[in-house]
Amino acid sequence: MTAPLDRELRRPILLLSAAAFASAVSARLCDPMLPDLARQFAASPAEVAHVVSGFAVAYGLVQAFFGPLGDRLGKYRLIALTTLLCTLGTLGAALAASLDLLILARVFTGVAAAGIIPLSMAWIGDKVSYAERQHTLARFIGGQIAGVIAGQLIGGVLTDTVGWRWAFGVVCLLYLVIGLRVLTESRRNPLTYPQPGATGGQGGLVAQMGSLFGVPWARVILAVVFVEGMLVFGGLAFVPLYLHDRFALSMSQAGLLMGMFGLGGLSYILFARRLVKWLGELGLAIGGAALIALAWLLIASGPAWGWAVPACALLGLGYYMFHNTLQTHATQMAPQVRGTAVSLFASCFFLGQALGVSAGGLLYEARGALMVFGLAASVMVPLGAVFAVLLRRHHRRTACLPSG
Repeated sequence: MTAPLDRELRRPILLLSAAAFASAVSARLCDPMLPDLARQFAASPAEVAHVVSGFAVAYGLVQAFFGPLGDRLGKYRLIALTTLLCTLGTLGAALAASLDLLILARVFTGVAAAGIIPLSMAWIGDKVSYAERQHTLARFIGGQIAGVIAGQLIGGVLTDTVGWRWAFGVVCLLYLVIGLRVLTESRRNPLTYPQPGATGGQGGLVAQMGSLFGVPWARVILAVVFVEGMLVFGGLAFVPLYLHDRFALSMSQAGLLMGMFGLGGLSYILFARRLVKWLGELGLAIGGAALIALAWLLIASGPAWGWAVPACALLGLGYYMFHNTLQTHATQMAPQVRGTAVSLFASCFFLGQALGVSAGGLLYEARGALMVFGLAASVMVPLGAVFAVLLRRHHRRTACLPSG
C-alpha cells in the first residue's frame, strides 16, 4: 500500500482518469442526440432511448466477467485493451445505417467500456491505502466528470452542426489515443504489472460472487447503487429532450446546459478533502441525497429554462457526494476479490441506469417529463434516509471490531 502518492503512481492514475474520461464521454454522448435520432430514424423517444439504455445494459451485464479476469490477468493491461476495443464499437456507431445497427454498436461499446472505470477503481484500491483512498478516487473521477460534461457538449454541438456521426468519430479517435497511451504505460511502469501469485481469490466466478453476497454490507452497497443509478441517470437522459420540447432550446444549448451537471461534480472534486473532513461519510450521504431530490424538483417545477442551470449543478454535486461514498465502500467490500467486488458494484449501477432509462422512456411518453423527474425526487429522499441509517450502524459495528 502507498499513502502519499509518488510520481510513479500519480502518472498511471492520471492515465486511468483519462480512460475514464473517454468512457464517460461515450456514456453521455447520445443524450442530446435523442430528438435528432428520433427524426432521422422515424422512431419514438422510447425506441431511440435504447441507444442509451443498450450501452448501459451491456456495460452492467459484463462487469461480473471483467472483475475476476482483471484479478487474474492484470487490471491495468486489461484496461488498456478494453479502451482500444471501444474504438471499434464507436467506429461502428459512426457508420451505422439503421437504428438497430446503431444500438448494436452501442451495445458492443458498452461491453468493452465495462472494463475501464471499475477495474481502474479496483487497481487504485490495490495501490492506495484506505485512509487516502476516498481523496484519490475523487481525483480519479475528475476525468469521469469532465467526460460527462464533454459528452453532453460533443453530442449536442456536433449533432446540431455537422451531424451526430461526427460526434462518434471524435470519440473514436479519443479512445484510440488514450488506449495506446495506457497500453504503453502497462508495459513500461512496473507498478502496473500483475502481482506475482495474484489469482483473485479462491474458486471461480460463482464462488467469488457467492462469498461477496455473503457479506451483508456488500448487499447494502449493491442495492443502494442500483437504485441510485435508476434515479439519477434514468432522469438525466431525458433532461435535454425535456428542455428541447418545453422551452424550444436547441440541442447545442441543452448540451451546454447539461454541462452544469459536470461542473457541479467538479466542485465536489475541488473540495473533496475538506468535505470529507467536515461532513464525514454520513454527512456526504445525507447531503448528497437531499441535493439530488432538490435538483429534480427544481427541474420539474422551474417555469423557465434558466432554473435548470442551478438545478443541474446541484444534481451533479449531490450525485458525486453520494456516489463517491458508495465507491469508497465498494473498494473495501471484499479486498481479497477487489476486482470482482468493484465490477459487480459497477454492474449494479449501470443495470440500474438501464432500467431507469427504459422505464423513463415509457413514462415520458405516457405521463410526461414532470412525472419522471418528480418520481425520481420522491424516491431519492427515502433512499438517502435508509442508507444513512445503515451507514451509521455499519460504522458502529466496524468500530467495535478488533483492529488487529
